[in-house]
Amino acid sequence: MQKTKILFVDDEQSYRNSFVRSFVDDEYLIETASDGENAMQKLMHFHADTVITDIKMPRMDGFALLQKIKNKYPDIFVVMATAYGGSDEAIRAMKAGANDYVIKPFDSDIIRMILSRMAEKKRNFQALLFKGEDRRKKFRFQNIIGQDIKMLKVFQMIKDVAATNSTVLLTGESGTGKELVAEAIHFESKRKDKPFIKVNCSALTDTLINSELFGHEKGAFTGAVIQKKGHFELAHGGTIFLDEIGDISVHTQLSLLRVLELGTFHRVGGTKTIKVDTRVICATNKNLEQAVQEKLFREDLFYRINVVALQLPPLRERKSDIPLLAFHFLNKLIKSHDSTKTTGIAKDALDMLIAHDWPGNVRELANILENAIIFCKKNKITPEYLPPQLTTRNKIKEFSLTLNSKSLPHAESQLIRSVLETSNWNLKRAAEDLDIARGTLYSKMKKYKIIRP
Repeated sequence: MQKTKILFVDDEQSYRNSFVRSFVDDEYLIETASDGENAMQKLMHFHADTVITDIKMPRMDGFALLQKIKNKYPDIFVVMATAYGGSDEAIRAMKAGANDYVIKPFDSDIIRMILSRMAEKKRNFQALLFKGEDRRKKFRFQNIIGQDIKMLKVFQMIKDVAATNSTVLLTGESGTGKELVAEAIHFESKRKDKPFIKVNCSALTDTLINSELFGHEKGAFTGAVIQKKGHFELAHGGTIFLDEIGDISVHTQLSLLRVLELGTFHRVGGTKTIKVDTRVICATNKNLEQAVQEKLFREDLFYRINVVALQLPPLRERKSDIPLLAFHFLNKLIKSHDSTKTTGIAKDALDMLIAHDWPGNVRELANILENAIIFCKKNKITPEYLPPQLTTRNKIKEFSLTLNSKSLPHAESQLIRSVLETSNWNLKRAAEDLDIARGTLYSKMKKYKIIRP
């Protein structure tokens, strides 16, 4: 039976010793730390299931530690210890995201009960990861996966907006799933049996986009040998999704404004007024308000498309969703790669995925896992099958945690050596990862006598 890993954090040695004596048995694997900073260092190598931490400690108190754990290791349960069980501290701890609290001095039976409850929660969570139908019911909305509070708000907005015909503006970084949200709105609406047509505005030239959106008459321009219906006409009764709306020209913006205001348009080269009932959902990763100020986007059109605004959070702001997404993509990849022996993700590799900032968001995560499963020769994806930038960036983040236990020159030397090894001694890439000039890297290597082996 696998032991439950507990990290106990308290600045008093007597409490640490007492806890170890009480709970070191066949059921638990115990590690201790003297304060919050020491605890974060321990978590780099000791992958705890539950952290029990005192609140009042020097350097980094329990509340600061709680936030750091929730940001970096969202799958770890945190129990706060307080000498004031009914006090504001206990209430504040629960509001701050603690999974439970315990009163000092400790009652070992109560702690065992809490640990048992945490273990049960973890088992239930892991079961949800692999039970496809249960996972879809709890965490999925159409093809969107998330349990983070920010995504739950998005799901609720999708339901609310789907019941209307309002124009929607989806904003967010590339790779956050704007197209999936647009599809979800359509397929949850009364229009679900009618067409859903996507138009990538950034892929169309200014001369072509009007023809694509509104169609053209025969002879309207060279090459127009037949009449053609545009996307607005083809989407009649359904939904048109205008992706990258911020890239269309001012001329096209005027034509689009007319459709939104009147529900009518003319085909290119035509005089007949065509009336359509088409819902419009737009998306962009640009700041349209700034574009309006710079006269690059019409203010009247902005207000027409911004009736309902829905902003999608980047993946780095919903890290508790990373394990769900990772296992979801992994299960899909296993089905599509018949020859793979891989069936899971190692804990240390999953920790690296959680710690990464994901500038490419969900799309980047999917691509990294697909690359990993192609080359993985083991039954689980391990860190060696993840790209170097994940290891390098995480090491740079952890650099600050070493400064209190080592001198700055020694810590800097260790960091530079580690990044060089990760980049296979590619000085250009190492300098970029360290965010310093190559000349500065040369100087520091000379200073610390770092020589390529």
